[in-house]
Amino acid sequence: MNRSMHPRRAAPSLRIALASLALLLAGCALGPDYERPEVTVPAKFKHMQGWVPAQSMQPMTDDRWWTRYGDPLLQALVAEVDVSNQNIAQAEARYRQALALIEGSRAGLFPNAGADAAVTRSGGGNGGRSGAAVGGGGPENRYNAGLSVSWMPDLWGRVRRQIEASRADAQASAADLAAARLAAQSTLAQAYFRVRVLDRQKTLLEQTQQAFQRSLDLTRNQYQAGLVSKSDVVLAQTQLAQVQVQLRDLDWQRAQQENAIAVLTGRAPADFALAPTSQMPQLPPVPQAVPSIVLQRRPDVAAAERAVAAANARIGVAQTAWFPDLTLSASGGYQGGSFANWISAPFRYWSLGPALALTLFDGGARAAERERAMAAYDEQVARYRQTVLGAFQETEDALALLRVLESEVQAQREVVALAEENENLVTNRYRAGMVSYLEVAVAQNTTLSARRTLLDLEGSRLQASVQLMAALGGGWDGNLQPAAKASPPEGEGTPAQPASSG
Repeated sequence: MNRSMHPRRAAPSLRIALASLALLLAGCALGPDYERPEVTVPAKFKHMQGWVPAQSMQPMTDDRWWTRYGDPLLQALVAEVDVSNQNIAQAEARYRQALALIEGSRAGLFPNAGADAAVTRSGGGNGGRSGAAVGGGGPENRYNAGLSVSWMPDLWGRVRRQIEASRADAQASAADLAAARLAAQSTLAQAYFRVRVLDRQKTLLEQTQQAFQRSLDLTRNQYQAGLVSKSDVVLAQTQLAQVQVQLRDLDWQRAQQENAIAVLTGRAPADFALAPTSQMPQLPPVPQAVPSIVLQRRPDVAAAERAVAAANARIGVAQTAWFPDLTLSASGGYQGGSFANWISAPFRYWSLGPALALTLFDGGARAAERERAMAAYDEQVARYRQTVLGAFQETEDALALLRVLESEVQAQREVVALAEENENLVTNRYRAGMVSYLEVAVAQNTTLSARRTLLDLEGSRLQASVQLMAALGGGWDGNLQPAAKASPPEGEGTPAQPASSG
């Protein structure tokens, strides 16, 4: 029987364990306490000034930014993205992995308990003679059953720092999930707006095709009457053929955007079709914002900041390697050679006691790990500050682009009006026989080009507004817990949803 500690001496050992527990609770965690790195935040956005009217500007107070465009179908598609997008599903799965790692780190605060049971038969040889074991004894059975408990108190805060790092990693993963959701939503909105611009382009080209067909008929009649040359007829035919080619190209461009929307909503392109419409979503007013909102509402900024916190905690983990580990262990059980009475007092054994372990020499491994942890922290700080700078740049770029596009659209509308007026004047002069059809063709092509450019600029404004919404965080509230998967809004069923191409 193992009597490594007499039963009457168990009480002092228990007092040692309790004292160690008190030391654990009173001890402080090694390593620096986290402080958010300082970043330079400008007082205001440079390109936010001058937006008129100022009263139309709305603050970013909600995360359903896509509703500002007043398009029910866009809202239904975004709801599908939240449910079915596979990139979001991957990010959500990574977040659940991060949560599991927190629980794994927290397990280090608690004791480990184990149990074992075994039956063995052993004996010795006797030079080839059977029936006798070495020393005159035969083979014997041994029965063993025992329990063991061990606990390593977190004296220096190693486990607590690991939990702190894991929790920060999980919060960063939650921010990554929000960033993935925002990226998918903004990408879908931009693809949807491109589809709507292409629908308007197609409507314009179909109207132009009809107008060119009338011009061709007019030119043919005048040619048959001997009023114009054959070259005028050929030129009118060329114009019509060019428009027909452009229509086919639009079909290809639209198919690309439609396929992109299908994948973003978790569907195969063959199972998705977006009905054409000539209506364009409304352009929302520029949201009112200050630079500090970028730090509060950008999920990528939040993820970078949480990565800094995790790296800071791991410095403390590295520093605990310089201090001894205390292990409190206890074990006991029964061991005997007879199955009938082996679980009885004479065959009992137990042990209880603390153990200290300290690495005296490791060739510089601990120092190297500490330096690595500190360098990793510096890397994350630089990454965080660069992410903030990039966020400011994206916001300023979007604001500047919206400002330029606003003036370009106004100027282009004047260009369209002038081109239409010139086309009417030249067409009337052609019918009066005052000019050749070449001047008519030039005027018509100028008008068509001006109209298409205006549509492109209006589409660019819609996409730039999406870029601004995303640059400001999409109204994200900074919650570092995963949002529940959305479901399509009630009443937005099959009629409002894209129809199946099958």
